[in-house]
This record gives sequence, C-alpha cells and structure tokens, in this order.
Amino acid sequence: MTRAWLLPMLFVLGGSAVAAPQLLDGSPGTAAALLLAFLALAGVNSPLVFPRSIGAREAQRRSAVDGRPIVFWRPGCTYCIRLRVRLGRGARQAYWVNIWRDPAGATAVRAVNDGNETVPTVVVAGRPRTNPDPGWVREQLSRSA
Repeated sequence: MTRAWLLPMLFVLGGSAVAAPQLLDGSPGTAAALLLAFLALAGVNSPLVFPRSIGAREAQRRSAVDGRPIVFWRPGCTYCIRLRVRLGRGARQAYWVNIWRDPAGATAVRAVNDGNETVPTVVVAGRPRTNPDPGWVREQLSRSA
C-alpha cells in the first residue's frame, strides 16, 4: 500500500519545496501555480484515478462469466495512466487489478511477460496483450457490453 502512494507523496513534497521559496520571495501566484501543477501530477499518479481494483482471482471468475477485459496495472505506470485516460468512462467496464496490491495479479502478469511485471497487461477471453492500443481495448469493452 505504501509503495502505491510513494510517487504521489514525493510530488506533493517536491511541489511544496518548490513553491515555498516562491511564496517567501513574494510571488504567491507563482507558488500557487507550481503547487497546483505538482498536486495534479500527484493525483494522476495516485491509485485514485483508476477504477476500484479487485483481486486477480475474482476478476478472472467474473470475466469468465461476462467476458469483460481484465486490466493488470500499477500506480505510477505512465502507460497505465495513458490507457486509463484514453478509455475515459469506459474504463469502469473493465476489471482492474493492481499488481502491487494483489500477489496473484503480479504472478499472472509475470507468467505472460517472461517473468517481468510489465503493465498494462490486458486479458480478454484468456488471451493476454501487453501494453495494448487503447482503441483495441475500447473495442473489446464494446464487444463485452
């Protein structure tokens, strides 16, 4: 859990360290803009931007019933953020598994990526794809709906 929040916490602390001297120099507008930029980076890299994660076994069980894609991800992953943003509201239709919270999810990702925890890994109908095109994932979501 702490590992998932490490990068967002570093952005908040870094933003505070960068904004404080600006504030002390009499530039509250610049300080506020810098702090807001760092807070935005912290928010985007936090687990809060992603749909609620479930365990890999539960996701596999549910996906077997309704055919929805399973997205294995981790906080701070640029490609996971890109996928999440490009899917928009449709992202909530997939099952999201945070591999840092779920050891079974991390094991599943390593099994299909030559021992590496490469994310996002999307599984549709038992077939994995590593870092797939968001358009392809959107197409898979529309098929399962």
